[in-house]
Amino acid sequence: MHGNQTVKIAPYAEWTEFLAANPDIQAIDAFVIDANGQVAGKRLEAADAEGLYARGVQFSKSALIADVHGHGHDAGGFGKSDGDPDGNAMPLPGALVRVPWASTPTAQVVCQMTVADDGGPVWFDPRVILADVVSRCRAAGINPVVACELEFYLIDPKRGPDGAIRPATPPGLDAPRRPGNLSLEMVDQNATFLNAVNAAARVQGLPVAGCVAEYGVGQFEVNLTHLADPVLAADQAVLLKRLVRGVARSLGMEATFMAKPYMNQPGSGLHIHASIVDDAGINRFGQPGGEALLEQGIAGMQALLFDSFAFFAPNFNSQRRYLSVFVPTSRDWGHNNRSVAFRVPPQTGSARRIEHRVAGADASPHLTMAAMLAGLLHGLTNELVPTPPVDGRASHGGDPEFPGDLIVALDRLVRGTALSAYIPQRFLEVFAGTRRGEYLEFLGEISCRDYDFYA
Repeated sequence: MHGNQTVKIAPYAEWTEFLAANPDIQAIDAFVIDANGQVAGKRLEAADAEGLYARGVQFSKSALIADVHGHGHDAGGFGKSDGDPDGNAMPLPGALVRVPWASTPTAQVVCQMTVADDGGPVWFDPRVILADVVSRCRAAGINPVVACELEFYLIDPKRGPDGAIRPATPPGLDAPRRPGNLSLEMVDQNATFLNAVNAAARVQGLPVAGCVAEYGVGQFEVNLTHLADPVLAADQAVLLKRLVRGVARSLGMEATFMAKPYMNQPGSGLHIHASIVDDAGINRFGQPGGEALLEQGIAGMQALLFDSFAFFAPNFNSQRRYLSVFVPTSRDWGHNNRSVAFRVPPQTGSARRIEHRVAGADASPHLTMAAMLAGLLHGLTNELVPTPPVDGRASHGGDPEFPGDLIVALDRLVRGTALSAYIPQRFLEVFAGTRRGEYLEFLGEISCRDYDFYA
């Protein structure tokens, strides 16, 4: 698959073989994955695919670090000060698949942005940032295995009178009025959507491992299987979000991965499970001495948690999620405890792992995973010792260092010293600059809430 970070020109034979099996294809979406965990690129006519595979497709290199609307804020001097040069997006081998929800027969391919002049990787590409951390882990004899879980809400494409979103109405039913955590009835009521997600995932080769109804009204969680290639695992998390949104639109609904779409409902998270394996692929956490390694990994994640927090909660809405129960606001960890930042599920042996529960569903999977694995590496190489595990509910908002404000989190991202040992300081500054620009743009409109409070 396409997790390998080495830039290669995918052979044109891959396209011709695909087209022979899919002769109706009329278009191809070629895109990169940006720092928001979104895709950015171009839709090309199928006739242009030969050029795509031979030479790539050119578009703004700074799209990798744009805000959620694709706007650049000249962070680090990229986008305006440098004349906004193009990069060259090259298709990744094995990343060409059909888009089964598209009304027009369409294919898609994940690309890696390269420097137009020499074909080298772009240093601020989130896939490169993650790949570098993974390489450092492996150089230290640490081979991570990871899996992502993503929560989201199905919503009505039409907004309410006040502009707010509201739950989607399943075909032939009334809109849901109550939550249905682990409700099979809720799964049955949304079977058309969930079956379409599973079918599309099979077509695209995404290893979906299951879907459950979550705590919120119209909220679901989809799990991906464990992979020994963290870059590919993060790619698949982004592609799963694209798939869920696309399938929802094809059925007259929308899906949102907002961290906190409703104040009176639970937020949506991105949970990442991590273990480490030996050269034979055996889980080291489940072997003799593995518990000590597991605790060292947790201690490293604790040490880097608040420096990394802006990756986990990258916008104004993200911060609202931490007002909820079961959303961690401290460095606590524990066994089989969902109120902590770092949960150790009750499995043993080959399934022994750490669940990182801090990030919102709107976070970049690549940057979240890079920070998490940096913490794992930090703890194992320095043989750190974690705090005592928590039994029962962890303290909520009790840690004085908790960066419960976006600007505070961004300041900590660039001023902290531990994280920059693993992720380049210049990237932290560019990321923070873009997020500040997005925040100022968000504040550029007066809301009804302003009038309710201050008129």
